[in-house]
Amino acid sequence: MESEENKEIIYSGIPVSEGVTIAHVLKLDADESSIVRYPISKSKVSEEVSRFENAILETRKELLDVQQKISKAMGENHASIFNAHLLIIEDFTIIEEVIKLITNNLENAEYVFSSVMQKFTKVFNEMEDQYLKERVADIKDVTRRVLSSLDGEKKADIFDPQEDVVILAYDLAPSETTLMHKKHVVGFATDIGGKTSHTAIMARSMGIPAVVGLHDVTKQVKTGTQVILDGNTGRLIVNPTGSTIKKYEDKRSIYEDYEHKLEELKDLEAVTLDGRVIQLNANIEVPEDIVSVLSHGAQGIGLYRTEYNYMNREDIPTEDDLFNLYKQVIDEMKGLPVVFRTMDIGGDKFLCHLNLPVEMNPFLGWRAIRFCLERTDIFKTQIRAILRASAFGNTSIMFPMISNVSEIIRTRQILKKCMKELKVQEIPFDHDIKVGIMVEIPSAALVADVFAKHVDFFSLGTNDLIQYTLAVDRVNEKIAYLYQPLHPAVLKLIANVSEVGINSKTEVHVCGGMASEPDSILFLIGMGLTKFSLAPFSIPKIKKLIRSIKYSETQELVAKLAECGTSEEVEEVVNPILKRVLPNFN
Repeated sequence: MESEENKEIIYSGIPVSEGVTIAHVLKLDADESSIVRYPISKSKVSEEVSRFENAILETRKELLDVQQKISKAMGENHASIFNAHLLIIEDFTIIEEVIKLITNNLENAEYVFSSVMQKFTKVFNEMEDQYLKERVADIKDVTRRVLSSLDGEKKADIFDPQEDVVILAYDLAPSETTLMHKKHVVGFATDIGGKTSHTAIMARSMGIPAVVGLHDVTKQVKTGTQVILDGNTGRLIVNPTGSTIKKYEDKRSIYEDYEHKLEELKDLEAVTLDGRVIQLNANIEVPEDIVSVLSHGAQGIGLYRTEYNYMNREDIPTEDDLFNLYKQVIDEMKGLPVVFRTMDIGGDKFLCHLNLPVEMNPFLGWRAIRFCLERTDIFKTQIRAILRASAFGNTSIMFPMISNVSEIIRTRQILKKCMKELKVQEIPFDHDIKVGIMVEIPSAALVADVFAKHVDFFSLGTNDLIQYTLAVDRVNEKIAYLYQPLHPAVLKLIANVSEVGINSKTEVHVCGGMASEPDSILFLIGMGLTKFSLAPFSIPKIKKLIRSIKYSETQELVAKLAECGTSEEVEEVVNPILKRVLPNFN
């Protein structure tokens, strides 16, 4: 008879990246709330202290192993991020206090160690020094590792799993996903998040299934548990039975067959049945993504998220560091266009060495261009690197989170100054490099006609545009139902930008999540937009859709928008078309 512990359980969340995978869980978060506190006898003190000391030694060895692997794979700069972890695990103040409390209070090592680390976390959180405040994440990671060792739960490591794993976490930070060994990470499942959270974006970029908004699933599921992750329906099935596994193996096979058929479109043009040509570019985070960009038939890179080059290192990259990275991307794209977005830090992307303040509302705070216009030393270094790289290929530069005209005027002044410096130094660059802005704030969408006088192109960042227009935190699963790309207000803002682009002859690109969504892209095409940038793995499916419809059909859809007052009404109009041209559309 099946035990209660191994009973099949189904959790439902928000599907954010398609696919089906069957693997074992690798949980990142230590569940400190479940730590049991129990007394020990005096005769067991020595044994308990030894258990704690062994856990410290094991964790130290684990950290050194990880650091060595990261150094070998990604360089010493990335590996140095673990120096702070090692300082914590080697801190004799912590070790001695834990041993003292175990001895005097006669309590178990897990409880004592967790209590001591919580105290240190509180102290660091209350410090005014921003660098020390940001060591809290390191303290929590060390705590998690030691507790796992004490628990006897030998975890595969996020940085080098030895078998296929579904990563289970409360949330996934950009700093964590950039260090993952992608080969064996086959799925993401998180407690929180929405369709455009970082976890969702990374999953689509990697082409693996992901489900977010699973509430407290990290408290229910242990590392090593077998699961089925269904990124099509938003299900996480824990301890699946043999019949359930067989059912999902069949579903996975059908889905993979469909994906293979889409690969046949790689070298074909994205053109509608009545001849409207659409350009499909790719979004990338790091140069390693280019293999996927080219293998999925992208026509260029429409968004290079350059902030990822600043992560997981304890220093700021030099101009030469960045130049070499950017030139590598341009060289590997062999003449295809590359759009570099300057660093968009803040929001959900924090860099400890830049001492960013902890903010109540980070998505509305000191981020992106706001940070760059204040830290012009860092900004100029990046602009100079992009300009130098522009001498080697088809390059554009784009600035994020522009909300008013004065920001783009100041930004262009800095760009002009960098150009003058390079000219004096006789360093080659593209003097006619195209300059664009992200339109991701409603104010920018509403006055796009004014911005058009200062830029060569717009790029609609729909993830943030939706978030700011509808006042919906796109990471909060509790209000995920309010995050509606097809909300009439969002569509009207996009329509305004498209109209301004046509009238002013300013190119309009789309690089947000709507470019990857079949229902959304139909309306975007119908509005006259022809340039889209999306996750590489999403390109074949969108190309299939484009090659299966008429442009005139999408124009008719847009004409019907005037009759729709809600996103639900919009979906009722578009879903029949999608089910006809994409049979597996959910």
